Amino acid sequence: MIDLHVHTNHSHDSKATIREQCEKAVRIGLQYLCFTDHINMNKADPGYGLYDAEKFFGEFNEAKEKYSGRLKLLCGIEFSEPHIYTEEFEKYRKLPYDFILGSVHYWINDMRTGELVSIGYPAEDAYEKYWEEIYKAVAHGGFDSLAHIDFPKRFYKECVWQRERIYSIFEEMAKNDIALEINTSSLRRGLTEAMPDREFLKMYEQAGGTRVTIGSDAHSPDDLAAGYDYACSLITGRLTSVVYINREPVPER
Repeated sequence: MIDLHVHTNHSHDSKATIREQCEKAVRIGLQYLCFTDHINMNKADPGYGLYDAEKFFGEFNEAKEKYSGRLKLLCGIEFSEPHIYTEEFEKYRKLPYDFILGSVHYWINDMRTGELVSIGYPAEDAYEKYWEEIYKAVAHGGFDSLAHIDFPKRFYKECVWQRERIYSIFEEMAKNDIALEINTSSLRRGLTEAMPDREFLKMYEQAGGTRVTIGSDAHSPDDLAAGYDYACSLITGRLTSVVYINREPVPER
């Protein structure tokens, strides 16, 4: 069992400590656990300026030693809009992270997705702009896996897309050696699909993608590895889930 998308109190939207996440991981039998706290450089984000890499690594290294032999801990980040904040992104890429998730959280007027929904911003227009930003992110590259590709559906409760656009995104990911994350947090938010689900995964494979990562996007210990079995059920015999150790892919399933 692996979980490569986990947040702690080094993210603004989590109160869980590294120790608490580790204790729960040991209890439920996780083999790999990767901390991927938010780095949001958009000044409109409530977590802007919160992340302290030195403090994180201090706590992480203590935990890695404490849980040695029981749990394989990996350190990572979830960096939002890497194609926009290129200078900052390169600074963090030079730090000794095992795994980097890329994501897009802001793409219209510095508004969060929930805000777009609350003001009645049309899903069709929101997705059109969102896919443009996702394409720019994967074309820029530099990260290991793309987090929750169809993220807006967690709020809009639907996904609006055109095959040509999504296929081009997947082609760029294959070209830039970016894995696709299966994010299960949508299953805890009233949806019956992961992000992404079967249709996108089939398209990803057709576009040349071969590797996926699995992440619960847990912000509390209760959500660690949630939906793991469902995520595994989506993987065909030709797609491989992987863990990253020192940025080198190591097959896990």
